[in-house]
Amino acid sequence: MTTVPGSRTRPRPAVGRRAVAPAVGVVLLVALTVALAAVVGVAALGTAGDVPGAPDGSDPVALSLSVDAGADRLALTHRAGAPLDVRGLVVRISVAGTSLRHQPPVPFFAARGFRAGPTGPFNVGADPLWSAGETASLRLASTNAPGIDPGDRVVVRVAVDDRPVATLSRRA
Repeated sequence: MTTVPGSRTRPRPAVGRRAVAPAVGVVLLVALTVALAAVVGVAALGTAGDVPGAPDGSDPVALSLSVDAGADRLALTHRAGAPLDVRGLVVRISVAGTSLRHQPPVPFFAARGFRAGPTGPFNVGADPLWSAGETASLRLASTNAPGIDPGDRVVVRVAVDDRPVATLSRRA
């Protein structure tokens, strides 16, 4: 113990031994945090393939629906996700809780219950791959029922090879 003249005597701590316990504690906390993050990441990635909307288990598909009651027109926009091959697509439409008498056989040009010439990938003359950013539309013919009246809820179900991709609902 060393003393300085005119000061009180204080014992000096042993150099290098006092900071060991806090440093070990910090290392253990960081290791625990990294381990927990790894477990959460593996759990999240393990369930990513089960997200509905991905026909092949890849990115989920995001679609949106717009309805024009005055023209009996439906438009579906592919917002994000993997491209869809419309040749394997099944589209089912209901209006005000009632399924349409005739459902669209996509792709098509002229089909019973629909006006000729759907747009985008629903048209048989278009590229069959429906990619993000593309809009497909169709118009009901007067021979299809029920028609779309203002305020009606329109529900469109889209599936690929019997696997649901999206269920969209919109008021006309």
